[in-house]
Order: sequence, then C-alpha cells, then structure tokens
Amino acid sequence: MTQETALSILTSGTNVFLTGEPGSGKTHTVNRYVAWLKSRGIAPAITAATGIAATHIGGMTIHSWSGIGVRKNLSPHDLQLIASHGRTAKRVRNAHVLIIDEVSMLSRDTLTMVDMVCRELRNKHLPFGGLQVLLVGDFFQLPPIMPRTENTSFTETATSPEIPQARLGFGERDTTETRAPFAFRSPAWEKANLAVCYLSEQHRQEDEKFLKLLSIIRSGTTDPQVHQTLTIRRTDETRAPHDLPRLYAHNADVDRVNSKRLSAIKGAPQEFTMLSRGPEVLTATLKRGCLSPEVLSLKIGARVMFTKNNPDGSFVNGTLGEVEKFADDGNPIIRTLHGRRIFTEPMEWVVEDGAHVLARIIQIPLRLAWAITIHKSQGMTLDAAVMDLSQAFEYGQGYVALSRVRSLAGLHLLGWNDRALEVHPEISAVDENFKTSSDSIQKVFEAMPAEEHAARVKNFITICGGTLNGTSELPTEKYTPRGSSLETTFTLLKAGMPIEKIAKSRGLAVSTIFSHIIKLYASKRIDITDVQYLASPALTRALPKIHAVFHELGTEHLTSVFEKLGGVYSYNDLRLARMLIKK
Repeated sequence: MTQETALSILTSGTNVFLTGEPGSGKTHTVNRYVAWLKSRGIAPAITAATGIAATHIGGMTIHSWSGIGVRKNLSPHDLQLIASHGRTAKRVRNAHVLIIDEVSMLSRDTLTMVDMVCRELRNKHLPFGGLQVLLVGDFFQLPPIMPRTENTSFTETATSPEIPQARLGFGERDTTETRAPFAFRSPAWEKANLAVCYLSEQHRQEDEKFLKLLSIIRSGTTDPQVHQTLTIRRTDETRAPHDLPRLYAHNADVDRVNSKRLSAIKGAPQEFTMLSRGPEVLTATLKRGCLSPEVLSLKIGARVMFTKNNPDGSFVNGTLGEVEKFADDGNPIIRTLHGRRIFTEPMEWVVEDGAHVLARIIQIPLRLAWAITIHKSQGMTLDAAVMDLSQAFEYGQGYVALSRVRSLAGLHLLGWNDRALEVHPEISAVDENFKTSSDSIQKVFEAMPAEEHAARVKNFITICGGTLNGTSELPTEKYTPRGSSLETTFTLLKAGMPIEKIAKSRGLAVSTIFSHIIKLYASKRIDITDVQYLASPALTRALPKIHAVFHELGTEHLTSVFEKLGGVYSYNDLRLARMLIKK
C-alpha cells in the first residue's frame, strides 16, 4: 500500500494499524496525518510505547498519557484514582485521535489497560472510548520487554486463563503453542476493528541485494545466502573503520567503548549538564527517553552523533561528526563527516498536551558515538556502521541493527550469532495475514466513490470538532523540500500571522517555525520590523533586561545568557530577543 492510500483511509476516521518494513515511511506518513489534523483544528494525542520513541515524535509515553504508569493491571480502585487525576482525565476526555508509535514494544496487557482507561474516562463503552486509534509499528522489530520475574522466556502458554481465546482475525488459536504477549493479542485490538495499512514503498535502502537479504531474514527462513552475504561484509577489530559508529546488544559494551575512546584523548573533558523544567514525573520520562545523557562529557576530537532533528536541515538524528573545538561560550563546534561545521546550541525535548508544553529538558543534542546500543538505534538511519551481533539475545535485534544502514557497502560486521538472524516465530505467519488484510482494505477504499469518501471525511472532522473548510482536500502532497517549507513560513510571516498560528496551520512545532525565522533573518530576508510583532507582551517588557545581559557578556551566544538570567526565559524567547537587538 502507498502512503497516499493509507492517508486516504486515515482521513476517513478509520481505526488503523500502520505497518511496513523499516524505511517504508511510517513516521513520515504519521507526520503528514498529524499535519492534516492540526490544519483542521484537531490536536491528536501523540504517544509511544517507550520514552525513546516518544522523544522522536515529540509526544509522551502511552503510560503517562493514559495515567496507567507502571501498573501491570487495573482494579476498579485504580480506575477511580486515574479518573480523579484532573489533568489525565481532561486529556483523555478531550482527545479525538490517539496515536501510539512503536506498538510492537507494547504488551497485550498494556494495550488492554489503555482501552479500559479510555472507556472509563470517556464514559463510552466503545473501543478506546470512541477515539480514532492509529497504532504504528513493525512486529519484526524489538518485542515487548517483560520482567523476567514474571516470565523468563518472554512467552506465555495460550491455555493460560488470563488469555482470552479471541479470534483476532488470524484464525483460531492453537492451544498447544506458546505465544508472546504482543499487542495484537489484546482483546482491545480485535474490538477496535483496525484497518491494516501495510506500506510497501522503500525510502531507506536502495541496494537491491541488501533489500533481498533483509527480506529473507524477515521471512523467518534459514537461507545459506544470508550467511554468504554477511560473510562478505565480515571484518575484525583491526580492519573495521575507526570513524564509524558501533552497534552492540549490551549497554556494557557501549559504555566500555565510549569511555575508552574518550579517555584516550588528552585533556580534561568539557561537561554539559541537562536542565529540566516541569513536573519531575514528566521530566524523568523525558530524560529516560532522551538519547543525549544528563551529563555530556566531550573533548576536542570526540566522535559524536546528533540526537535530534534540526528543523533547518543542518543535521538529523543520527548525523555523525567530531568535536572540532569549543566556541567562546563553551558550546561545541562539530565538523560532520561531510566537512560541514555546525555551531551546536542546546535544544529542547518537550512533553506537549495539545498546544501546551507540560515539561521540557534542555541539553546539547549530542551523544558520544563511537558506540550505541541496538535498542537506542531503533528509528535511526545511518550511512554506515560497525556492528557486533555476536551477543544478540532477543528476537528482531539483529534485524533492527542491520536495517539501520542504507546499503550493504555501509555494513561492517564483527560477528553474529544464530539469534541475530531470527525473528519471532509467531510474526512471520501473522505478517502474512496483515498483508492479506491490507490488500483487502485497499481494494475496498479504491472502489469507494469519491463522494462517499468525502462524506466520511467531513463526518469525521465534524465529530472531532474540527473546521470543515477544505475537508475534501486530502494530504496528497509528496515530501515538501526544505526550501518550499521555508518560503511558506516567509509568506505567512510577512502577512503578520502569529507564530503559534503559523505552526498550527502547517502542522509543525513552534520550534520548527523559529528555526525558519532564524534562517530567514540570517540571510537578511527579514529584519527587526518583520519579527517584532512576534514578541509577547511579557517578553517585550523584558527586552531591556535581556539585551543588557547580551551587552554585558559581550556575546550573541545563548547559553551564557540563558544561565545568567537563571533559565527564566526559554531559548526561543532568547533567540527572538537576540533578533530584536538594535544594531
């Protein structure tokens, strides 16, 4: 299925399971759908199964959003406690669309609890309380992590009384087989009547031989060709490229390599401590999910990786480089592998509830990148990497690692074990059913008259309380080049539109629009007169004090100004204030 067909299905208000191979455009499709919703005044609840995945999509964990926290089950008393929490109750009751990313890592029981909370708080006995749900993920990747005290084999017997004998659309259960607690085993999955949208395009790997290798592993079959191909890419410590990131199965190997390589560089490290704003329970979740550490230690010559996408396109999550030097304010200047120099300022990771920022953490968007765990690499795209899969211990771990790189030429393999080439035995069979279901739903929507689809879209937007103007227009545009995106911001800025409205109308974050404004200002396409209306009354009153600090410190760099002012003003406020300094 193409992204366009999946988007057409989503805009009709249908509950969807969006899946596909790594690089098929799942995240891009979700981003386009979110932009479409926001342009019609509908703010979706954006969540993920893990903290790392949540930081990638600018949302919160589904555990935090629903209020279930670390609970393993819900009693009536638990539901009452969650319902009594005003912010959680309001969040769930006001939602219309719920997106859950990396659903492969969400357990059956967790999805069941989310469904229970939504039905209870929304006082509706419809699946998920009547929300449109969009579940996103690939079950060939890392499965749910279950505490070993509960289940050391990560599987469960289908005859367990805790497991409902639900049909789930995949045929009757074989009661003699052991099953993992995947989300699709939850009764909530079946009741949601999800339309499977299996994306078939490939946007990451362009190497046909490499794509074939990944497909063979994905099929779950043992093929000598896989070992033959991987053997060609096998290397050892002495021949492995020294400047590429290394992927390991265990944290201990990652920490050992990074510490050893940093210690080998002479001199004392520069340390950057993460700042946080907001409730501790939310900032703690952000910290766990952030790829940048709470205390980042760097030296000149350190190999680093950017951990966040910069909206101006100068770097993305996974961009590699080296610390060339430290600027006057202490921030690192990075020279990328392609020779570009990037002055790196702190960035923010936030938890948002609709248009409101609930919590934020602030750190330099870097991490040491001589090594990284396979788990934390999920979602990244790398040009090349050195991998040691000899200690792989989980189904899908090797597949996740291998699919991070764009081509076979970018793969340098120190070794692998049998588990590294295994996918969960349940998933191959289930995946065929997903594909069949996707083909069926595609035929249904392709045969649907345009008038009927338009009516469904309008009805969905009306139910969600959105705006109806332009409802017949579907988000069919392809990926927008950065230049075009910048021009759109320029046009709206010249028209005097407030920055929040620019962001909302385009389905982008406020920080993204700020980056466009900074780029336009740096290129002298706009000046003070074009941006002064963006300052809030409170910021306008504070400008003399902020400008005085800039002059006192004799710098235009933000970190020292941010610290001098005690962190009272956000980096975006300081960026705008810096533009408004009269030369």
